[in-house]
Amino acid sequence: MDFFAMGNLLLGCAYVLQLAEGGPAWSLMSVVNHTFTLASPVAYWLGAMRFFGHSVPLWRPLLAVAVTYSAAQVLVQWSLGPVARYAMLSGMSALLFLVMVITVIYGVRTFAKDLYGEMLFFAALISGICVLNALKFMKLLDGGLDALQMDRNFQLVFYIYMSSLATVLPPSIVWLVLRRLTDDLRNLAARDPLTQLLNRRGLTEALQRYFNSRKAVPAHLLMVDIDHFKRINDTYGHPIGDAVLCHVAEVLRTTVRGGDLAGRFGGEEFVVICLDTDVLGVMHLAERLRAAIENQAIQVTGSDHPLHCTITVGVSRHFANAHVLEDAMREADAALYRGKAAGRNRIELAPS
Repeated sequence: MDFFAMGNLLLGCAYVLQLAEGGPAWSLMSVVNHTFTLASPVAYWLGAMRFFGHSVPLWRPLLAVAVTYSAAQVLVQWSLGPVARYAMLSGMSALLFLVMVITVIYGVRTFAKDLYGEMLFFAALISGICVLNALKFMKLLDGGLDALQMDRNFQLVFYIYMSSLATVLPPSIVWLVLRRLTDDLRNLAARDPLTQLLNRRGLTEALQRYFNSRKAVPAHLLMVDIDHFKRINDTYGHPIGDAVLCHVAEVLRTTVRGGDLAGRFGGEEFVVICLDTDVLGVMHLAERLRAAIENQAIQVTGSDHPLHCTITVGVSRHFANAHVLEDAMREADAALYRGKAAGRNRIELAPS
């Protein structure tokens, strides 16, 4: 928000300076105006990078742009004249906004899929600025500084659009940030804080979304329990116990298929819901999970001997909607206890 606010402040100051200047001129005020105008999309760009998780500074890039562009203005003014200086501002602005539009469209397909509608909205706004600056660039090259007179139709359209943008853009940015914060809070509420797997609420909501889709088919539930977990806690301490839980969670994440759901309901019990497969596929997945846990060692701090643990897995019958999730869990839990009674480190299927 600080970065976006800085972009708004720079753009607002640029237009105040332009109004105070009264028209095209060669002065310190004009140089600062042009520098602020070009620095504002840079601040927006840096804010967008921070928004999507990249740790970037604010002042160093802005100061570098300000110094470089101020020097470029002096050089162009003295060598090519005032028309070239104003055309440079429009051309550089059009180029910056074009790159931003391309990045937004790329983001819709990759890193910002969860913000599809919002990103398209911003792409439309930025495209308008890009087109207007490109047209302004061409008009300056064709008609000189007369193209900047406020009684020209193009300038009227340009400033009406920019004034509307100044009204729409700040609340839109706040809306975008609040949307991301809301999604983050919803994600936190749906995940186990230790392992980052889905909790009961997250698993239920994901399962409801799946069964509400047209391609939904019956699913199977796997109840996974770490064998002798209390003994691990008593022997090695709770920090090692937490490390074992995180290790099992990571194995679940890397072993289950892309569309399956993995969660932790507390303690040493994990749940996997297998979607779009039959009993044979479920049993094959359960065996892969069991073998992966048994064969992968966990390094214990302060000990030369790695820790090995095993799991017992109970598998439910297939179920066809989220309302019978509790029934499937009871089936898998009963099968799990049968597996525990039979010696642990095994897979038990609920009877059909």
